[in-house]
Amino acid sequence: MRLPAGNQALVTYGRAFFSDHAPKHCAPACVTRYVMRMMVDDQQLAAAAADGDEQAFSSLLSRHYDRVFALAFRLTGQRAEAEDLTQDICAALPDKMAHYQPSARFSTWLYRVVVNAAHDRRRRAATRNKAASGWGDWEVDRQAAIADTNDQLDWLTRAMRALPDDLRDTLALVLDDTTHAECAEILGVSAGTISWRISEAKKHLRALKIQEDAP
Repeated sequence: MRLPAGNQALVTYGRAFFSDHAPKHCAPACVTRYVMRMMVDDQQLAAAAADGDEQAFSSLLSRHYDRVFALAFRLTGQRAEAEDLTQDICAALPDKMAHYQPSARFSTWLYRVVVNAAHDRRRRAATRNKAASGWGDWEVDRQAAIADTNDQLDWLTRAMRALPDDLRDTLALVLDDTTHAECAEILGVSAGTISWRISEAKKHLRALKIQEDAP
């Protein structure tokens, strides 16, 4: 991977430092990859990956995999579904990287990829079973969650599955510490729409909680 002169100097310095302190079994190539991963920013790695740099792509994937999975889990509400979705995204990402524009913030671009993949997965599921609403197992999961009312995160994950797609996607992004402006860019709407969706999502969740707590 070719780096700007300033970053190349940092990598050279870092390689020397970590070579002195790394375990003896750690090969020089291992040290170089570690230093690059720590010192090169997302935009530079993404630009290199878009040009076909396998090492840069691997570093990007290692850096962002956990966040991709976390968002996929919030979007699907099921661990197995999230794992499948994350695997599909990772498999398709090398081809998608060819269309990445360095002017875009990589994390915002990547979140858009995850959201779009989730949308595609929902459409395929709906096509396979048009007679079903797509949430047939939600009631079963909701009843199971009642037995563990102290686990608020578990309840929220399940409750989000009952939200309309646009509200759920927006709430999933906000829960991942994405700003309203970033959400708007990812979902292709205005920041005002994001604020409205968050308000509506809270109303839905509050109503659901009241309904569940009613005697």
